[in-house]
Amino acid sequence: MTTAIERIEALYRADGARMWRALVAYGGNRELANDAVAEAFAQALRRGEELHDPSSWTWVAAFRIAAGEMQREQRHAGIRAPDPTYEMPELLPHLFQALARVSPNQRLAVVLHDYADRPTSEIAGLMGITTGTVHVHLSEGRRRLRTLLETDDG
Repeated sequence: MTTAIERIEALYRADGARMWRALVAYGGNRELANDAVAEAFAQALRRGEELHDPSSWTWVAAFRIAAGEMQREQRHAGIRAPDPTYEMPELLPHLFQALARVSPNQRLAVVLHDYADRPTSEIAGLMGITTGTVHVHLSEGRRRLRTLLETDDG
């Protein structure tokens, strides 16, 4: 039988890097992603056996932590541009710029669903909305991103 610590450690190995990339895409800031992933897993370790679904819990916690930090940063310094020191393949800077131009709800829904492969019910719980509203954010966000990316290419 594995302990909660072993399960959370295995989850970090399996999902940590993907979670970090999703948070960079969402917030455009690798330090924010570092902090959110580290804090989410630290909290999961503290909760241990009380977590019934550590995977869902850590994804939700990481995005809530990141969203809270982004709100604090916006209040103090305005909207931050994506971190220019992070080296990415050619397409990703354009995608990050486009993601920064869609609404926060659309960005969160698209990144969690399309990149992180989280179910709409989990996204709805994180955002405090219905799954139908998540589907609206996904549809509108994808449409807006498609328009932005096509315009930037043309």
